[in-house]
Amino acid sequence: MSESPEKRRRMESALDQLKKFTVVVADTGDFNAIDEYKPQDATTNPSLILAAAKMPAYHQLVDQAIKYGIANGGTDEEQLTNTVDKLFVNFGLEILKKIPGRVSTEVDARLSFDKDAMVSRARRLISLYEEAGVSKDRVLIKLSSTWEGIQAGRELEEKYGIHCNMTLLFSFAQAVACAEAQVTLISPFVGRILDWYKENTDRKSYEPHEDPGVLSVTKIYNYYKKFGYNTVVMGASFRNIGEVKALAGCDLLTISPGLLGELSKDHSAVSCTLTPQGAKECSLDKVHLDEKAFRWLHNEDRMAVEKLSDGIRKFAADAVKLETMIKEKMFNEKNGQ
Repeated sequence: MSESPEKRRRMESALDQLKKFTVVVADTGDFNAIDEYKPQDATTNPSLILAAAKMPAYHQLVDQAIKYGIANGGTDEEQLTNTVDKLFVNFGLEILKKIPGRVSTEVDARLSFDKDAMVSRARRLISLYEEAGVSKDRVLIKLSSTWEGIQAGRELEEKYGIHCNMTLLFSFAQAVACAEAQVTLISPFVGRILDWYKENTDRKSYEPHEDPGVLSVTKIYNYYKKFGYNTVVMGASFRNIGEVKALAGCDLLTISPGLLGELSKDHSAVSCTLTPQGAKECSLDKVHLDEKAFRWLHNEDRMAVEKLSDGIRKFAADAVKLETMIKEKMFNEKNGQ
């Protein structure tokens, strides 16, 4: 006798149920986690690459990148930049062997206010992937969602057919500008928004359906679907599985290995909360933002202003730590140590 649908659902993990509504993405540079949870896509950032590069299992990727950087010559600074770019791509290439979809590779956060430098660095990363035989269609270039970053995304998409993932996205203004720039994907943050509200208000706990990060991503998803934008929404930066489950139905969700593990052990029901049909019924008005209107609307959101600048600083600090580690290894390599 076949099992009842109810019993079968109880046996299914929350992760398996979630995958029916949403594309699950692993937020990690650790290949073992990718093997274990079988996501469609994977995302990386400087902090994740720094953590992975310190693991003995990945020293070989670091060493390969250093040899590449030195062999390509140039000043010490150029060698360092080439090494870091190659290291990011090396991780991306290994991840792509383990997933059917796309990997996100981030442009240095220290370029967040320099559109032309972001475009140049993105094209360089794509050329390294293509040299390794990987099509640009399997790569998303991650850019900070500053005005300059969003315009870099617009240029990369329009002029070069390079797909972009706009990260460090906290405000509705950022989301609107990204949609108008016709970038491929945005990664609005959930957990970091919750962090801010817990730190800056008297309220210290929220149910998932009233979590300010969940509400922010829900509004963005509904706005995009209501007005027919092609840009897709990938909720990011989760603090608990309640937030993840509350966004079931979002185009994509990028989830850390720890939370993927919790979801795989959780057998409670997951229902689809976000749908294009539901979005069509929302009472949202269409907004158009030029640069001045964007800067004003974003500036009106104190949380978003503080979290964007804080996020850029943290990614930049981890980029510096990674470079410091690589500089030492490069010195040893050049001096035969």
